[in-house]
Amino acid sequence: MAIKIAKKIVGYEVVKEAAEPKPAAPQEAANAPDIEHMHELLARPEQLEGSTYKIKTPLSEHALYVTINDIVLNPGTEHEVRRPFEIFINSKNMDHFQWIVALTRIVSAVFRKGGDCTFLAEELHSVFDPRGGYFKRGGRFMPSLVAEIGDVIDQHLRKIGMIEADDLDEHQKAFIEKKKAELRGETEYAEEAENMEGDYPANAQLCTKCNTKAVVMMDGCMTCLSCGDSKCG
Repeated sequence: MAIKIAKKIVGYEVVKEAAEPKPAAPQEAANAPDIEHMHELLARPEQLEGSTYKIKTPLSEHALYVTINDIVLNPGTEHEVRRPFEIFINSKNMDHFQWIVALTRIVSAVFRKGGDCTFLAEELHSVFDPRGGYFKRGGRFMPSLVAEIGDVIDQHLRKIGMIEADDLDEHQKAFIEKKKAELRGETEYAEEAENMEGDYPANAQLCTKCNTKAVVMMDGCMTCLSCGDSKCG
């Protein structure tokens, strides 16, 4: 129907159609359980489960004991997960007390913040002692005490499933075992085989990939007997 406009137009606006009402949420969604996530306001339970790791270095006659406590979220459900909540480091040696307390408080705060905390292990691994690092039993090189604390955190996060295990596949394991057998069987390596430190020769070089003193010359190529890394591909 036409409408006659008899007065002067002084303004206008566009009239929008009323929005359609949103469909109601299904009953299943309304009854869905709340999934609890890690966050900094999460209250600490009276009791936490954890693990204690011993660190013994040639830098001190006293060992360090690293304890990482975990909190279990959504227990008894399909969403149950275990997350690190706090870390403590104790030792008879008080030389490093100040920075160790600071480190544990910062790491614990990152744990409780929630989200991905796996970067902590990598960051601590990259800390080098200006006086030089040391070799652990088994031939693995540690650039600093801080790096070994990072190694403990990495080990714990793998234990609770936050970091996936990067184990060698069956072909790589077979290759390494074959190289070890060849090393022990070849006459030119007889002296080295008698002086094996664990599974690796005493004169093995440091592997830049896994930080293990396990690189030897095999078949004209430098090969790591720990991780299988080879300069020849």
